[in-house]
Amino acid sequence: MFSSGESMMVGNDILDIGTAKHEQRQQQMGAGTGAMCPTAIQFVGEPGQFDVPNVPDPAAFCRANFASASGNKDSNQAIKFAKGTTTLAFKFNGGIIVSVDSRSTMGAYIASGTVKKVIEINPFLLGTMAGGAADCSFWERNLGTQCRMYELRNKKRISVAAASKLLANTTNAYRGYGLSMGTMITGWDETGPQLYYVDSDGTRLKGNMFSVGSGSTYAYGILDNYYRKDLTVEEAIDLGKRAIYHATHRDAYSGGINNLYHVTKGGWTKIHAIDVNDMHYEFMEEKKNAMEQST
Repeated sequence: MFSSGESMMVGNDILDIGTAKHEQRQQQMGAGTGAMCPTAIQFVGEPGQFDVPNVPDPAAFCRANFASASGNKDSNQAIKFAKGTTTLAFKFNGGIIVSVDSRSTMGAYIASGTVKKVIEINPFLLGTMAGGAADCSFWERNLGTQCRMYELRNKKRISVAAASKLLANTTNAYRGYGLSMGTMITGWDETGPQLYYVDSDGTRLKGNMFSVGSGSTYAYGILDNYYRKDLTVEEAIDLGKRAIYHATHRDAYSGGINNLYHVTKGGWTKIHAIDVNDMHYEFMEEKKNAMEQST
């Protein structure tokens, strides 16, 4: 057992578990359990710290108890991720639209209806959240720190490609440790508007349009029908708004508030935050009027 003065927080040294380097450090620390639990005094202030299970092999424990680490199957895990969200982003001639919902769920339980699923990394970079809220929030804020350090070292703003690669490197390093992330990194740099998808498997994809989450199939249905490269800003905003509305209407795990951002050469701007219930009645009235005109 560990005394109350000791911390269960570790840094990037967790990646050494199972290696000779880790065993040597354990011997030096005099720990007897095999779990990597250094004292707070030795590691105070170390960046990227988080809790790990107090067991001899944390990695094996995570693989056995987290669905995202043991594959898309039910292995009678002690902890199961039951996720639900809808996020989307697309490029057009006028910049980039990022549109998300705000519902946080754990299965049928709605934990919150006002989650901010767009992380404002810096005035020119945005990230979206899908999967584990804590994982996405922590690592995208960590990405913000890395981007700021890049600016200080190189005296220039980091590119979207480099920022997305930093996040992909992080998720790849922690692959198999139970992270649950499906994010989009988007912004405007020297090469123009850029959009990347990054997930907890270390996957990194460049594209013009992405939608992530349980409601993404419904959002894609709207985007595939109405997306054009030459959309006006007003049309693009309306498309992002409608795609999220239809996803929240059909997907029980999405809902709440539609937060929509527009990214241009001058940086990102938050366009609106509209309750999807208000959008429902707006579009229902629009549909009713259209049907009356057609008869």
